[in-house]
Amino acid sequence: MKIPRTPILTVMAAIVLAGAPRIWAQQASPDSGSMGGMGRMMGGGMVLMAAGGISFGGVVSFLFADLIVLPILNIYRKYYGLKMSAFILATFYSAMVLSALAVEFGFAALGLVPEHREAHVVEASIRFNYTTVLNIIFVCLGALLLVRFFRTGGPEMLRMMERPAHPHPAAS
Repeated sequence: MKIPRTPILTVMAAIVLAGAPRIWAQQASPDSGSMGGMGRMMGGGMVLMAAGGISFGGVVSFLFADLIVLPILNIYRKYYGLKMSAFILATFYSAMVLSALAVEFGFAALGLVPEHREAHVVEASIRFNYTTVLNIIFVCLGALLLVRFFRTGGPEMLRMMERPAHPHPAAS
């Protein structure tokens, strides 16, 4: 089933230059992938790929965008100042985009970039398979650990940890 064109996909297609000459799209993909990753759009990578074919380098850049977390940059700004925070942002962003471009052009030079891509939506269904068995096993393990925690005085230990420590007599 082909993905229908929606307003968000039209915007994303414009961002990744869908329909533009391949060299433009190759150079714009890492930037748009980075922005998508930094903005933490819901399903951003999939939306960008479905929008008109973000390149492989753009996907790599989207994954590298995990290095740039805006709330952490805000913490850096508070502790180290705006100049250092901007330096960290610029360093991470340029490393991310340049490495994505290197991957994009390296894969293209080796002929590993597919010519035609078509996104398909797969209908989700509930099935009983090995992941279901693993989920059941680990839910049982978690329940056993909780029972052990409560039987061995876990809640009292947590309450004790909240109280201030008493100085050791030998310390004075």
